[in-house]
Parts: sequence; structure tokens; C-alpha cells
Amino acid sequence: MTDDTTRIELDQFYPHPPAKVWRALTTPELMGQWMMRPVGFEPVVGTVFEMTTQPMPGQNFSGEIRGRVLEVVEPELLTLAWNDARAEQDTGWVISWTLRPEGHGTRVLFSHSGFDPEDPVMQRARSIMGGGWRGMHDRLGSVLAAA
Repeated sequence: MTDDTTRIELDQFYPHPPAKVWRALTTPELMGQWMMRPVGFEPVVGTVFEMTTQPMPGQNFSGEIRGRVLEVVEPELLTLAWNDARAEQDTGWVISWTLRPEGHGTRVLFSHSGFDPEDPVMQRARSIMGGGWRGMHDRLGSVLAAA
């Protein structure tokens, strides 16, 4: 994770070709094995989808996510709007995965941006989510290895 208090950034190498990593990032059944299973997701700009995870009342997070596909460049870039479906206003979070071929594998650069550096609740959420995203990307590696 970077020292930038407005985002979470991860850099992960997977010894698998970009097409295989892309499938794991964009196929609902595979997404459910490493992240959360989306309902209504397609890697098509404008698609709105939902996901459910553990609520965090202390962080004002319902556990219900409403996402929207913002950008797709297969198999290089997937960008999503990421909001609490029950919040009174959107969080403004944007998550993205950039895939780069590297040797016999794929370098994945992940970013979750939109954290207000002046908001203590948002900064706690950033800290908690940083660990959560690291764990999910580790599970992505396991899903890729098993596929």
C-alpha cells in the first residue's frame, strides 16, 4: 500500500498469461472464488451490478456494494465505480486493475481511489480495505493456480 492517503495501490505478479488473469477478473463465478460473487456483472461499460460482503457498522458500511463498469480494455484494464448501495450518497470510490504482460506471467496493478484524507472514517476504511484487498489478491493467485 502506498503512503497516499487517497488511495490503496497494490502491485502483484501472477505466473499466468493475461488472458487467464482477465478471465478470473471478469467471470462472475471466478470472481466469487477470490472476491465476492457479483449479481448482474458483465465486463461492459455502463453495466450496473451488486455484491454483498460483511457489513461494518462502525465504518458506516452496509456490506452491500453497487458497482458500475466504467472502463474495459480487454485484457488490459477494468475500472469500476464502487459504492455502498445503502449510503445516502456515493462514496466516489473507483477501483481498477491494469494488466501488463511480464515474461511468462502478468503484472497486475490495482488501485482503489477516492478516500478523503481529511475524513477519519474514510481513513479507517482505507486501512481496513487495504488489508482486505491484499487478501483478495492472494486468493486470486490461488484461483489462478487451481484453474
